[in-house]
Amino acid sequence: MKQVKVGLDESHVRLLEQFKRFGFKDKSEMVRFALDLYVKDMANRRLRESAALYAQVYEEDAETREWMKANTAERPS
Repeated sequence: MKQVKVGLDESHVRLLEQFKRFGFKDKSEMVRFALDLYVKDMANRRLRESAALYAQVYEEDAETREWMKANTAERPS
């Protein structure tokens, strides 16, 4: 596993020092978990933003609504 050097605020250092309290075996595991959680959160955020944009297009564009209605009507039940 690679190692990196990062600078942290004192509050972050104090939080990392409590790794056992949060159920982690060491500080590195806690940081990896936080980074993985951040990546998942950003992916979910992009999906929500994309869905919102599609919904906006659907709302504003009558042709798109008609196309979607026709497409779903053609699907077998």
